[in-house]
Amino acid sequence: MDDLRGVHPAGAGSRLDGNGVQFLPKPGVSPPPGVSALSWMVSDVRSGKILAAKAAHRQLPPASTLKTLFAVTLLPKFPQRARWIVSNEDLVGIEAGSSLVGIKEGGRYSVADLWNGVFLSSGGDAVHTLATMNGGWKKTVADMQAMAKRLGARDTAVKSADGFDAPGQHSSAYDLSLFGKAGLTNRDFARFASTKWARFPEAGGKDAFGIQNTNRLLVGARGVEAYRGLIGVKNGYTTQAGNTLVTAAQRNGRTLLVTVMNPQSGTENAVYDETRSLLDWGFAAAPRAAAVGTLPTPSPAGPRNEAGNAVRTAHGGLLAAGERRTGSPAPFLWTLTAVGVVSLAGLGAGMWWRRKQRGPADPGTPA
Repeated sequence: MDDLRGVHPAGAGSRLDGNGVQFLPKPGVSPPPGVSALSWMVSDVRSGKILAAKAAHRQLPPASTLKTLFAVTLLPKFPQRARWIVSNEDLVGIEAGSSLVGIKEGGRYSVADLWNGVFLSSGGDAVHTLATMNGGWKKTVADMQAMAKRLGARDTAVKSADGFDAPGQHSSAYDLSLFGKAGLTNRDFARFASTKWARFPEAGGKDAFGIQNTNRLLVGARGVEAYRGLIGVKNGYTTQAGNTLVTAAQRNGRTLLVTVMNPQSGTENAVYDETRSLLDWGFAAAPRAAAVGTLPTPSPAGPRNEAGNAVRTAHGGLLAAGERRTGSPAPFLWTLTAVGVVSLAGLGAGMWWRRKQRGPADPGTPA
């Protein structure tokens, strides 16, 4: 049984407020590896036990890992099979240099397509489209801030829903871990986060193309070996944030969540290498390590559209509103027993995979 004696949920005045590495030595448990990230945290998803952390509440730019909060906030609102006609309004305001999945004005996309664009390609165009569906950019930012408060996040200020650098925007390894844990209670979130490849749009057509998840630790790419049992969650990169990564992995019935923010080593794959080291340490240490804090059990559930209910939108582009995924049960705690199974949506091995992106080649994933 995990050692949780005497540990209370992390909050104001906890040992996690310190800037150094927080770890409680215990016989038979090695200390966590030395990594260069400005901030990081390792926690157990089921128990909430925080095994170790460094500067867990340090406020830093989150880059695209903030899309974790975006997904926790908006995923329950729209049926996955509903379709949306993209207008010019949806694509206004996308920052130069943003990652794009390749949405076209006038195109029809399912809500599931848009979430594939968010999770796999970190697409700012997908984020902006979903934000329009939610009532606009400002409303979405406000909704995300309200969700962060509901989850107990005290280090997060949302200024841009897609995580792109904005004055005053910040989060922390602790808060991003909260968002990741909350997301993994949603079966759709877990499925999208762990998807390696998809066809965009899923319905196909002459303009369809394949997209690959930009999380190298999930797919194995550009010198990074895929990590066994990985659940992707979200990676990010901007010039101000550096590389950031929220990721989970499952082994022998245990699911660990690791958040790493802005490694300083200067190597191309540092965020992935350091996450791997922390995961390896966590799985070895978790059964015996003493907790330095606990993540509270999240309650992110908001209103969900039931079958037959109309969805009111900014310009009425959502089609087949209220359609539910066949066989989907009521919301429940997703135990992650099957998230490693990835459907290729009928894609052939010879399909040309491409990722549409504006801006420089990413060391991580531009927000």
